[in-house]
Amino acid sequence: MTEVHLVDHPLVQHKLTLMRRKDASTKTFRQLLHEVSMLMAYEVLRDIPMHDVEVETPLEVTRGKAIDGKKLVFVSILRAGSGILDGMLAVVPGARVGHIGLYRDPKTLIAVEYYFKLPTDLDERDVVVVDPMLATGHSAVAAVERLKESGPKSIKFVCLLACPEGIAALHAEHPDVPIYTAAVDRELDEHGYIVPGMGDAGDRMFGTK
Repeated sequence: MTEVHLVDHPLVQHKLTLMRRKDASTKTFRQLLHEVSMLMAYEVLRDIPMHDVEVETPLEVTRGKAIDGKKLVFVSILRAGSGILDGMLAVVPGARVGHIGLYRDPKTLIAVEYYFKLPTDLDERDVVVVDPMLATGHSAVAAVERLKESGPKSIKFVCLLACPEGIAALHAEHPDVPIYTAAVDRELDEHGYIVPGMGDAGDRMFGTK
């Protein structure tokens, strides 16, 4: 059964509300997306593996805990995923980065791949897939399916907004992939957009229509 983790921290919910406003400027939307992504990273990476390291303080040598960022891969679903990617990298700058280019066919709403580039040795790495919306779920399903061909140690899916239809679609194909989201909205409309939602995240982030 797919795990759905709702990141309901007050700061995340406050910033998400500001992002929903239709009159939020491109600059404001982009900045809020960066901030929300950084905040969500704390919950998404709560169980990230750590190891002991030796560190010299101003007073003595001691032992501390550290993560190996090189074992972590953030995979951005283009183009809107780059907004979450930037926020996550601000927290874990040593992480590797992959990109999957997908666009939604306007008639069928099916995801069509046009770009795929990942770090090597994925079997030794934990992967976090990022995309602002889990709407129809087609892009998420396609991205995870392609990633599994490389056999990563683990996969998580992170989004700002999800809906029951998208969660069901991802669960049906990849029940082993946990979903982290800031909100689960009511439903999809006839055009495949989440409602009440926040509109097209890519357009709002880049100022395009």
